[in-house]
Amino acid sequence: MGRHSSDRRERLVTASALAVILALTGCTGSPSSPGTAATPNPSNISGSSPTQGGATSSATTPPGSSQATSASPQLPEVVQKLDVGLQLPWSVVFLPDGTAVVSERDSAQVKSIRDGQATTVGEVPGVDPGGEGGLLGLALSPDFATDRWLYAYFTSPSDNRIARIKLTGEPGGQLALGETVVIFSGMSKASTHNGGRIRFGPDGFLYVGTGDSQRREQPQDTNALGGKILRLTPEGRPAPGNPFGDNPVYSYGHRNVQGLAWDSDGRLWASEFGPDVDDELNLITPGGNYGWPTVTGAPGRSGLIDAKVVWPSTSDASPSGLEIVDGIAYTGALRGQRLWAVPLSGETAGTPVAYFTGEYGRLRDVARAPDGTLWVLSNNRNPDFALILRAGP
Repeated sequence: MGRHSSDRRERLVTASALAVILALTGCTGSPSSPGTAATPNPSNISGSSPTQGGATSSATTPPGSSQATSASPQLPEVVQKLDVGLQLPWSVVFLPDGTAVVSERDSAQVKSIRDGQATTVGEVPGVDPGGEGGLLGLALSPDFATDRWLYAYFTSPSDNRIARIKLTGEPGGQLALGETVVIFSGMSKASTHNGGRIRFGPDGFLYVGTGDSQRREQPQDTNALGGKILRLTPEGRPAPGNPFGDNPVYSYGHRNVQGLAWDSDGRLWASEFGPDVDDELNLITPGGNYGWPTVTGAPGRSGLIDAKVVWPSTSDASPSGLEIVDGIAYTGALRGQRLWAVPLSGETAGTPVAYFTGEYGRLRDVARAPDGTLWVLSNNRNPDFALILRAGP
């Protein structure tokens, strides 16, 4: 009996020491540890979207992805924290003079931030907020200097749609919302999985990340708009050269695309919510099928494209806005409450590194400003703020 009690005490001490070591190695800024590469068609997949905070854990690059990259993440420097009273900000874009323009999901307001002060520009008409819907992504026309078009993705009473809005006012002066024209509509809406990220690509066309709006039959149907990346002309027509002809669909088999960004060689990457497993960072191929709802992650299934990075637990990520700077893909994490940095090299992704875990709450968008700084929007702090970082390889 004495020997058994002694052995039991030794096992308890060893287990406690191991727990301390694991806790210390999970601190902010450390590379993530290896995890499960994928979960093919799990039977316990939930239809709910991740919304709660979580602790630092693991992410992985799937088998076959190179770990050698031309750049390695370094701890971003916090330049400034702008407490300007934002309410559920969703997207930020920058005017040529450096003014930040921010959408607020539930208020349907557009705010401008200049010289550390936020001002209401106006309210986008026709927005019907609710759940994950409302005023979502913003994008500036590539010809903004001459046409002054601000593009907005929003949830209406009947669907998700995109409008372009004249942004009036003189540089450095008060801005206002002018003429509003809906250019694209018919993307189904729901309380969750509304997608919402829009961005003009290097080719001058508008790319749109949509969600499956809880309709699992849509992502695999190339004639449906849900669960897709769309590619449109600035006027809202299917862009020439799209893979399915006169069809806006660019890639399919997505669950809920949240971030779009291009690397220095013009490759499109996208961040995407998984269900309760397998958040993803994907390299987008025209006409590619990314598997939802048949598979998640990177199972190596024939005919489907594997994610380049998989976060097996959505408590670590729920990746939202995406920006690529000097070969590093930065994505804000909502449930994970951290900033992920993923080194890229060509078509491969290295080991993700987490920063600021739990320090700033849910992080919704990441965007590069004209001065080279990286802006990160918090989400659900009420009021929320903009974090300005200096980042590099």
